[in-house]
Amino acid sequence: MPHDSTPPPPASHWRAEVRDLAKRKNAVILAHNYQVPEIQDVAHHVGDSLELSRIAAGTDAEVIVFCGVHFMAETAKVLSPDKRVLLPNLNAGCSLAATITAEQVRTWKADHPGAAVVMYVNTSADVKAEADYCCTSANAPQVVKAIPEDREVLFGPDMFLGAHVERVTGRKLRLWMGECHVHAGIQPSDITKTMADHPDAELLIHPECGCASQSLYLMSIGDLPPERTFVLGTGGMVARAREPDASEFVVATETGMLHRLRSEAPAARFIPANPEAVCGYMKTITPSHLLESLRHDRYEVTIPPATIERARVPIERMISLT
Repeated sequence: MPHDSTPPPPASHWRAEVRDLAKRKNAVILAHNYQVPEIQDVAHHVGDSLELSRIAAGTDAEVIVFCGVHFMAETAKVLSPDKRVLLPNLNAGCSLAATITAEQVRTWKADHPGAAVVMYVNTSADVKAEADYCCTSANAPQVVKAIPEDREVLFGPDMFLGAHVERVTGRKLRLWMGECHVHAGIQPSDITKTMADHPDAELLIHPECGCASQSLYLMSIGDLPPERTFVLGTGGMVARAREPDASEFVVATETGMLHRLRSEAPAARFIPANPEAVCGYMKTITPSHLLESLRHDRYEVTIPPATIERARVPIERMISLT
């Protein structure tokens, strides 16, 4: 994979050059909540998958520079096929997206004819092209509720998010047994220990976490505070952090989220449930990569037109429901 090890200029010069290049090239810089702080701070928009999908679909910019992982840049290209979409580092993959292929989805569908296929946005464009609906962690229950109750639902690839959707909707789904290695690594013991150290904090848990089900059980028996425990996507975490009635949060998700939360609520305190919950893929885009991407138009994301047309349908259905 291409790799750029050129050190960036001093921070103030780097930020100025990035914004100047973006302006001259009519480019918008999108950054996911898990990106390194320097990338979040220079981006035009920072958000979760749903927020950034909407921005990609509606932007007037000619170029979209997506600081995230590969499937996110693909989603932007699907929604804006006439625009140039750049991914600053081709090594920015996703362990969850890698757990399922388009061929596997086709086989799954063949085994369950007539079923509705709901695919998490954390999948490749080829996989999305085989789906009926896409979803994010924020809107997955809403998407499933929109499907007639008598229709079987195949949900993938994240089994923990699928289990969360089953709890919220009361529906039994057929789940693909995939997981995000970072979220799966956040254990119930991380939650109980950190909450014991911070007994007055609110607990914010991403539904991809392997600890989500056990944490809800602990909440039900009183070992975690039910009035201060929330299972939320990253957008929901931002909304909760903005509320004036809480000042301390234990956060169970990828640690890059804490920079976004601290930016949104500087008076509050945010503690990672597991400080080791770091996505190496999300951290591959450095200031140097972003600068070189804008200087040299690296690296353009391309998708076959037929795949774009098919993948666009489930994404637009997702957006129309939220």
